[in-house]
Amino acid sequence: MLLRFRALPDGSLNTIPKKQRGIMRNCKLNLVTTNTQDSKYRSYSLRNFKKLPQIEKLSEEQKFAIEVVSQILPFKTNNYVTEELIDWDNIPNDPIFILNFPQKEMLKPKHFEEMAMLISNNAGKEKIQNAANRIRMELNPHSSGQMKHNRPSINGKILNGMQHKYKETVLFFPSHGQTCHAYCSFCFRWPQFIGINDLKFSTRDIYLLIKYVRRHTKITDVLFTGGDPLVMSSKILSSYINPLIEAGISNLKTIRIGTKTLGYWPYRFTSDSDADKLLALFNKVTRSGIHLSIMAHFNSPRELETDAVYRAIKRIRETGAQIRTQSPLLANINDKAEIWSEMWKKQVELGCIPYYMFIARNTGAKHYFCVPLVRAWKIFRKAYQSVSGLSRTVRGPSMSAHPGKVQILGVSKINGEKVFVMQFLQARNPDWVSHPFFAEYNEDATWLDELKPAFGEDKFFFNKVERTLHFC
Repeated sequence: MLLRFRALPDGSLNTIPKKQRGIMRNCKLNLVTTNTQDSKYRSYSLRNFKKLPQIEKLSEEQKFAIEVVSQILPFKTNNYVTEELIDWDNIPNDPIFILNFPQKEMLKPKHFEEMAMLISNNAGKEKIQNAANRIRMELNPHSSGQMKHNRPSINGKILNGMQHKYKETVLFFPSHGQTCHAYCSFCFRWPQFIGINDLKFSTRDIYLLIKYVRRHTKITDVLFTGGDPLVMSSKILSSYINPLIEAGISNLKTIRIGTKTLGYWPYRFTSDSDADKLLALFNKVTRSGIHLSIMAHFNSPRELETDAVYRAIKRIRETGAQIRTQSPLLANINDKAEIWSEMWKKQVELGCIPYYMFIARNTGAKHYFCVPLVRAWKIFRKAYQSVSGLSRTVRGPSMSAHPGKVQILGVSKINGEKVFVMQFLQARNPDWVSHPFFAEYNEDATWLDELKPAFGEDKFFFNKVERTLHFC
């Protein structure tokens, strides 16, 4: 008999007959759905996705749409996602399916039609590539000034694999970690994966990072990001982290690792060949006195329901590392308060710390995923009201815009004028943080640049400063 499992609060496992799985899917307890015999990683992309047995559930039109869209937006998934997370009886509405498999509507009609015509006419590889790159440039790659404003330097030399937007935090893009176990269809880092070097952040020089952090004593946090740093082998990851913790930088207090691995390949922490070495590295960081925070991305409650993720979270926490969770609010995937409430509750039950609800960035397939700001605030508020204080560590909804992380606090009326009440949770200029400001109410706005200052002001207070603070 095929068995599935679920984790009990004491960590033991119960077997659940196949016929009971549908009932258990609706329970609040964590579902255990992982087949541990199949924990060898296999990826699927444009090259081989039709070899998936489940693909036969798709129409020829849907398969063709995947081919068209993935010429422009990155496409990659894996066997854990396809076998354990996606409900193939709920296609095309399953949220994990939408997260991984490109949909026709993720391209604007004119872009889809152009690429579809090229493919249908058997245009050459070079012609398709040139069209794809031109379309990509129209999708606002590297939004919010990442390429122009956040690039640090030493002695006039730009450090191409780093970003320094906020005083306390510097981002580091290790060259070996600029891919993922699977690609999220909404990902704002999509330019990292398309093979255009001029759009890519990456470096192998950890010693330049050490020099930079030592010189800039206000930096307390280094964030390893990508891509996903945890696609690297433990040996390679150690070659970046060990020198950093052994450098004895007095101002370095926290190392963060931004990752989707818990959601897309939890075996990295349990049964991969070097999983134990990875956890030993985590333990080494925490024993050094530096705080280690795993910045985990979970976009759907389904990602929190398998035995594999349950075990992975438990093993990470045993090293002394903390797990903070975040996700954008996404139309077609998680744009209901009940979904967020469920996610936050499950995360707290598993010992994770809810951290951010983001607004989908204005890049890539934003038109498909974006939610109006007023609706985003209503979803956040309703979900926030339905959880205990332990889940209310979460902040949002927040836009990671050029001047900083802008939180929508709510909608109010002041002197008869309906306005958005907003504040910076983080900012290029630290003096802007927690400074309330107001924008004209706009029920259709989805991003900061679509808002106007309230009360007849010609500019927001942060736009009146001609020159923002630079740290590098």
